[in-house]
Amino acid sequence: MTHPAIPQIIEIVSPLAQQLNLELVDIVFQTNRNPPVLRVDIRNLTKDTGLEDCEQMSRTLEAELEGKEIISGAYVLEVSSPGVPTYLTSDREFTSFKGFAVILKTSEPHRKKTEWQGTLLGRDQDSVYLNQKGKKITIPRNLVLTVQFDEQH
Repeated sequence: MTHPAIPQIIEIVSPLAQQLNLELVDIVFQTNRNPPVLRVDIRNLTKDTGLEDCEQMSRTLEAELEGKEIISGAYVLEVSSPGVPTYLTSDREFTSFKGFAVILKTSEPHRKKTEWQGTLLGRDQDSVYLNQKGKKITIPRNLVLTVQFDEQH
C-alpha cells in the first residue's frame, strides 16, 4: 500500500528533478523501518547516473522537505539510482545496452516464433534489431512485448 504522503512528495520531487536534469523513477516510503526510510530513485537523462546526481538531489530535496510538514518525526532520506533495468523500455536504454545479449518476446508469432534471443543492435520507430550469429534480425516494434537481458549469456 502506498503511503498517503507519496503524492505530495512526488509533487515536490518531480520539478526539482527536472531542474537538475534528472528523472524521477520511483518513490517508496518504508514506514516499517525505524526510523522510516524515504527512498527516491532518480535517473540522469543525459549520462549515467552518478553519486553527484544523488547527492545534489538529496541536498535539494532535504531542504525542500524541511520547509514543509509532510512527514512528521524523524526519517532517513535515501536518493539512489535504480540501477540496470530488468526490461528495456526507453530509447536511452536501447542505445546504452546495444551489444548486450537479450531475449525479445512478441505478442504474436513473427516468422513462426514468439521468443527471440540475440545481441541487441538497437531500435527505431518501426523495428527492433537483433544480431543472431552474424545475421541481422528485424522484428516489427508493434509486435514487441518485452525486451530483457539474457542472463545466460
